[in-house]
Amino acid sequence: MSTETNGKTNLSPTQKRDNNNSDSESDANNDHLIGNVQRIAIIPPNYEGKPKKGHLIFDASFECGNLGRVDYVNDNEYDLFIRPDTCCPRFRCWFLFTVENVKADQRVIFHIVNFSKAKSLYRDGMTPLVKSTSRKRWQRLPTRNVFYYRCPDHRKNYVMSFTFCFDREDDVYQFAYSFPYTYTKLQNYLENIEQRQLDYIQRRPLVYSVQKRRLDLLTVANPSLLVKGKRKKAVIVTARVHPGETPSSYVCQGFIDFIISDHPIARLLRDNIVFYIVPMLNPDGVFLGNQRCSLLGFDLNRVWNEPSHWAHPEIYGIKTHIMNLNEDADFELDFFIDIHAHSTMMNGFMYGNVYEDTNRFEKHGIFPRLFSRNAEDFSINNTTFNRDAFKAGTGRRTLGGCLQESTHCYTLEVSFFSYQTSSNSQAIPYTEELYQQLGRNLARTFLDYYKSINYVSWSPSCSIMPRLKEDRIKSRLTRQSTNMPIVNQDEAFLNGETFNLCMGEFIYPQTRNNNDNNDDNELE
Repeated sequence: MSTETNGKTNLSPTQKRDNNNSDSESDANNDHLIGNVQRIAIIPPNYEGKPKKGHLIFDASFECGNLGRVDYVNDNEYDLFIRPDTCCPRFRCWFLFTVENVKADQRVIFHIVNFSKAKSLYRDGMTPLVKSTSRKRWQRLPTRNVFYYRCPDHRKNYVMSFTFCFDREDDVYQFAYSFPYTYTKLQNYLENIEQRQLDYIQRRPLVYSVQKRRLDLLTVANPSLLVKGKRKKAVIVTARVHPGETPSSYVCQGFIDFIISDHPIARLLRDNIVFYIVPMLNPDGVFLGNQRCSLLGFDLNRVWNEPSHWAHPEIYGIKTHIMNLNEDADFELDFFIDIHAHSTMMNGFMYGNVYEDTNRFEKHGIFPRLFSRNAEDFSINNTTFNRDAFKAGTGRRTLGGCLQESTHCYTLEVSFFSYQTSSNSQAIPYTEELYQQLGRNLARTFLDYYKSINYVSWSPSCSIMPRLKEDRIKSRLTRQSTNMPIVNQDEAFLNGETFNLCMGEFIYPQTRNNNDNNDDNELE
């Protein structure tokens, strides 16, 4: 017998499992969920009356939220369904939701049952993130509490199950696939920069999205460099074309923070290079909590060949801007770098293009090698160069074929989970700060490149760029492992203590790139 709460029909465990094993049309529609759950209380079958303490209330009706459905299995177990991207049921990966109305010491098992990808870093030790109203820093769950497997009860979909113990009844708990970075967060960040009134930063909306959100363009350069008739070099950096790839926003913010700072390297770069930065290429998809697509269901990194001004205004706007620069005699466009996050690979790495001209191809490999000397988490071994047909509509491939031969076009990928170094086989989980550090190292690499072609000079010599003092300190702190046994770490977190990962839990062989795998090919 089913009961309804807030318009939600809750089936008994037997009914639910039977439905999931069926091939009916209604079951097929389970993956075509529309809309997020909105403060919905999940109560046991045959229960009557108002929800009581311990009847969990789920909510995803907020910016970037994603949770389409919750099924009651038993008092300690729940099946959770990711809402597919708007107008595109194919992609189901990003989740972000809250849970409240908990009891102290209430233990639960959550099964996220409809992931659309087989390969995942969950198989390599990645775990969901959690925070609460009294503990505002995102923490990763212990690896021993998380399982990723193919489940026959859900039409052989891949399922991620994790256990959790709620400890504070008044807290609201939030769970996420990765560190969220909302459209509002970006707007607040850019407004704070604007309020500083720095003469070398210009901010303007390049275009507006379908839902009338800003596609912000930052221009960073010494004002004297922008004088009409003066020849200058330009670099374009974009991020977040895929809304679920939130690490790309942190990398981009780290890049911006450095390039607008008072650091001598930043000042030298601004005096010689014009930087154009679009921090969020898919603002509607980000706001809606999509994984990969825009409001209308388009993968915006597959429409660069012929973007529509009404269906893909964001790509139409930035491509028009880039092509205008390419044809402007005042500008020499040297770089286009599009920042992404990768769900199956470790480290940061790049995708580049393949050219018939040997000299051009050799020059194309210089920047990634310089980058690997500045950033310990950047893997030159994972960096690949290709011209795969199914990536023909990406920004990297399209612009690499239509811009000047001197323009280098790359996709910069960073792992959702962790990185390994050549001197240490232990995988170091990324944090928001470590993502931003990768962005700062990207900015420093431009000085190395322009030194190598004798366009700028720098004294003292810094072919291998020293990291900022705070980077070195934070890197050491990140590497420090706790002496706390792994079995006590969840208790430490629940007691309000800092939840440190035991690095011994993250020893994995370096993941090899495999461009023949369909899951990897979808990601750029």
